[in-house]
Amino acid sequence: MLSEPRSGRLAAWGNALLAGLVSPDDAVLAIVGEDAVHRVEGLPGESAPVGLTLALGRLRTLGVTGLRVALPAPGHPLGLSGPPEFNARALEAEEAVVCFGAAFGLVPEVYEAGPAGDVHAEVVWHVLPVREAPPADVPSLGEAERELAEALREATEVLSKLDVTGSGPVAEAAIDAYRARAERGREVLAPGYPPRAVRVLELAQRVTLLVSLAYGNGHGGAVSAGEMAARSEALRPVERTARRAQVAAYNSIVEERERGTR
Repeated sequence: MLSEPRSGRLAAWGNALLAGLVSPDDAVLAIVGEDAVHRVEGLPGESAPVGLTLALGRLRTLGVTGLRVALPAPGHPLGLSGPPEFNARALEAEEAVVCFGAAFGLVPEVYEAGPAGDVHAEVVWHVLPVREAPPADVPSLGEAERELAEALREATEVLSKLDVTGSGPVAEAAIDAYRARAERGREVLAPGYPPRAVRVLELAQRVTLLVSLAYGNGHGGAVSAGEMAARSEALRPVERTARRAQVAAYNSIVEERERGTR
């Protein structure tokens, strides 16, 4: 993915808001991004969906002091702590936000609306109870950075042997878009995050881009079934490592606060 997951934007800017580093308007603007609107459904005390500004304020009054990200995949409940209902909803969405300080989680549901040629996304965040327990398989920032560098080297070597490259107009356009976004000084994380978290997230996003290009580049030189299986085998662990690194970056403020270092 070239852009941040919606759960990443909500957690990062929600954490900045909870810490008093940004205004509610700025936080909501950053969270919504290019979507049309975000609403929150199932918030305690509310019988109907509410806007993000009200929802974030209400979560604060309910005891929420931080927001974590979960990016689960089949067989890998990354960032989740249960119960099964929440885990299942998060796995279906492939992402979720887990509150710290109160036992709530938020799972996004995305709807497309508008006429052809002018379709926009509307997001509803469903609030569900979560189990107060350590999130699954989330590394420290240091661990994530080391694992990511090693996985990138290994995957690059294997993919080079298989003649899998990011080439052609589609790949070139994706790389150009990534570079342009970086040159615009995109807000990789919200105010308050340490430089190391920004560095880890940027590297994880770059690795994820390379993985997506390798998957989307047709068969490349991997023409046999065995070679295609080898490509998937090489990409699977690096994609998993990149997801773990993203979660570590987004969650770093909460993890440091929990350890009492912030």
